[in-house]
Amino acid sequence: MRVFLDNAATTPLDPEVAKAMYEVMTKVHGNPSSIHKEGREARTLIEKARKQVANFMGVSPGEIFFTSGGTEADNMAIKSMVQSHKIDLIISTEIEHHAVTHTIEECVHKYGTESINLKLDELGRFELSELEKHLANAQQNGKKTLVSLMHSNNEIGNMIDINRVGHLIKSYDAYFHSDMVQTIGHYNINLKDCKVDFTAASAHKFNGPKGIGFIYINNEIKINPFMTGGAQERNMRGGTENIYGIIGLAKALEIASAEMEIQQSHIKSLKNYFKSQILTNFEDVRFNGDVDGLSSFTVLNTSFKPFDKADMLLFNLDIEGISVSGGSACSSGSDIGSHVLAQIPNAQGRANVRFSFGKQNTLKELDYVIGKLIELIK
Repeated sequence: MRVFLDNAATTPLDPEVAKAMYEVMTKVHGNPSSIHKEGREARTLIEKARKQVANFMGVSPGEIFFTSGGTEADNMAIKSMVQSHKIDLIISTEIEHHAVTHTIEECVHKYGTESINLKLDELGRFELSELEKHLANAQQNGKKTLVSLMHSNNEIGNMIDINRVGHLIKSYDAYFHSDMVQTIGHYNINLKDCKVDFTAASAHKFNGPKGIGFIYINNEIKINPFMTGGAQERNMRGGTENIYGIIGLAKALEIASAEMEIQQSHIKSLKNYFKSQILTNFEDVRFNGDVDGLSSFTVLNTSFKPFDKADMLLFNLDIEGISVSGGSACSSGSDIGSHVLAQIPNAQGRANVRFSFGKQNTLKELDYVIGKLIELIK
């Protein structure tokens, strides 16, 4: 048996999405920038997909720009704001995705932008009162401020009250960027209600293709192009559009939206069952993050007590046909450890495994995983 429990890293491509993409691949070959029939046909499909995405997110089509994925969208939001609006201060946390933390670091070193990380408690949460303190101080000192806080953490599942945070940020006339890569396609989200100015999404996190995503940019904000070289994406991102990926993204979001209630119920039941089995079968087990509070229903970051060969646990699970993660997939291949878990005191010196669930998973698979964990740990 092969069990894939690393859905926070990526999700299997939905067959209906593959079918929609294949149809376009085999029938539409025009360049969307060309004015002839084939070009117009390609352009029509892209704009139809853009309208679909915009409708799902509660925004206008002119506020959706297709990118290569969430990382590009995060870079585009932060760098373009710093360059176009001379941002003085960026408020964030140390557990954001590296697409955000590394980009902020670059802006600090390259443009002299000031940055502040909010203090986190033992569960990886920040206090709204501290965010408000920094916002008030920045406003009082006339600093143009950008706040970058992810909707849901990809490693421990912590979520923020996006509407409450957004309204607080806007009350101090600051800009708000939120990486929503882990939540778009899994939650009903109206971006206007959230008061975000920028957000990032990636199709392969909701059973779409890899290499395609989008950025939402509030139409009240004007920024410079992120990639030059052509007039594509309304002069914001040069380069011929990934039409097959765009069609796949729109189809995947359509399916996710239609199935959302059913899949939420299914995946929540899987997570709850797995959590109960972990607690039943293992001593001194903990869960990293705010697992009993505001947390994603797709992620369960589990901390086992130290044991012999704990450093081989992920490898041995893989040998047994089980795919899981110890941290972010974007950090795989490095041995520096998780920058997120480094902020969680209870995770230190223990065997930490991120189990993340998808719509394709079953109770039978979870029972198999529990059995193998018992063999390897006990």
